[in-house]
Amino acid sequence: MSQLAGCRSAKMRAMGCIFVLLLLAFPRVVMVLMFLTSTYLQRAYHGLLIPILGFLFLPLTTLVYAWLVNNHMPLEGINVIFLLIAVLIDLGGMGGGEWHRRSRY
Repeated sequence: MSQLAGCRSAKMRAMGCIFVLLLLAFPRVVMVLMFLTSTYLQRAYHGLLIPILGFLFLPLTTLVYAWLVNNHMPLEGINVIFLLIAVLIDLGGMGGGEWHRRSRY
């Protein structure tokens, strides 16, 4: 039985890695799935305006903030760094398109 438990444990760790990769690659898809299947975003944001704006402009930042709030983590120290990295990734995606547009001319 211990081999079976070890196999399940390894599958759960792999599933976590797949979820993180999906989250980083497709944050808007993850937001829609989370909104439709759980109350994760509703617990973090009281209302619908902020998640909609987050979906449009900063999806990864919206998800990271929801993670911090749902896990009762304070907005200080390393948690602020996580949030800033998410903002930089979101803004980097927006700025990269502008850079490519300007380089064509």
